[in-house]
Amino acid sequence: MRRGKDLTKGHEAKVIVKFAIPMMIGNIFQQFYNVVDSAIVGKFVGKEALAATGVSFPVLFAINSVIIGFAMGGMILISQFYGAKKIDKVKQTADTMQILMLLSALVLTVVGISTSHYLFRALNFPEENIHIAVKYFNILMFGNVLMFGYNSMTAMLRGLGDSQTPLYFMIISNIVNVVGDLVFVIVFKWGIEGAAWATVFSYFVAYASGVIYLNKKHKIIRINFKIKFNKEIYRKIMRTGLPTSGQMLLVSLGNVLFFMIINMFGTNVIAGYTAAGRINAFAIMPSMFFANALTAFTGQNFGAGKIDRIKRGIRYTLVIVIGISLVISAVSLVFPASLIGLFTNDANVVQIGVEYFYKVAPFYFVFAVMFAFNGLYRGIGDTLTPMFFTLIALWIVRFPVAVLLSMSVSLYPLHFTPVNPNLLWWSEPLGWTVGMLLATTYFVSGKWQKKQNLAVNFDRK
Repeated sequence: MRRGKDLTKGHEAKVIVKFAIPMMIGNIFQQFYNVVDSAIVGKFVGKEALAATGVSFPVLFAINSVIIGFAMGGMILISQFYGAKKIDKVKQTADTMQILMLLSALVLTVVGISTSHYLFRALNFPEENIHIAVKYFNILMFGNVLMFGYNSMTAMLRGLGDSQTPLYFMIISNIVNVVGDLVFVIVFKWGIEGAAWATVFSYFVAYASGVIYLNKKHKIIRINFKIKFNKEIYRKIMRTGLPTSGQMLLVSLGNVLFFMIINMFGTNVIAGYTAAGRINAFAIMPSMFFANALTAFTGQNFGAGKIDRIKRGIRYTLVIVIGISLVISAVSLVFPASLIGLFTNDANVVQIGVEYFYKVAPFYFVFAVMFAFNGLYRGIGDTLTPMFFTLIALWIVRFPVAVLLSMSVSLYPLHFTPVNPNLLWWSEPLGWTVGMLLATTYFVSGKWQKKQNLAVNFDRK
């Protein structure tokens, strides 16, 4: 019977690495699926379908960002309760979190499907391809409840220090997804709809596997109809999760608006950015998952009152993620055409993706530093500060810079004319740089250490 892993003991670097590696391996499988999915869609269905998959993901992320924030809020609360050895509160948090995630996912699924056509039209997606994007998007939304059931289960386990068990479910899911793509798209020739149904089926396999495992093997977490809702824990999840949801929403809406600009440059630029985005997801993945590992590590140690251990943890994390990022940057800059060529044979699309890498890849280490510090702040329950940093970096820097560099703007009447997509890519590293400077300054100030401990102060209103 599995219980969880205590992250308050052992050498900090070893603990964080052991926690991060299963998440990274799992995400490698996830990104491998994304690469295979995009490669199959791009080469066997067409660049229009590839562009449709690309524009769908930021819209999906925008709709689902609220639930992602709730999952993070629940994970932080579970990690702090587990660090404080309050197992009964861990169980109550897991129950409340599942109910909240289920209801929210149902509501968002209905909203997403009923508004999808209007969303893609508002994004300036080429009119002749909107029907392709809507088909793909609606099928994925249909599987939303399954996906968020899996995400809530994963968040609960990670809050308990267990990043290994979700890895097994992820591997199974992605194998099913890849096989489904090959069968539905290439053999059955279902087109982009086949790729979407393969993804939904993989959600089902991942969630069903997790439910069976937890109910048979886990000492703390159960997924059944006996779960109970706790109002006070619900308030704590909302208090911690809403700023994270706000941050996710800011990021996702920023990406949606970014796609609105990209869509004005036509199918080649959309497809090039989509292909580059798949590789970019691999590049920033280590930083994201070491930051997530640091969040769980910080949560448990903050619950246990071990501030010095948290400080050592962030130092080790920074050394690791900066080193990894520099290696990835070098590879991306040496082989950009080969990487983009995995998704398309169109020379124009490949060249657009290459230009993206030339602008963005040298700054992966900046993203790594920014994300590591924000992971620490989330772990102590200070989710409002990263949201504020995101607001500045994305909405005050990245989006305005993207418009000013790539578009010709007429003020009266207000009109935007696309000019140069290659200058558009500079906005991303500029936003990262501002976010990194803000996050680093806040850490040096020491104000983060004064955050109230959610576990210790649970009964204080």
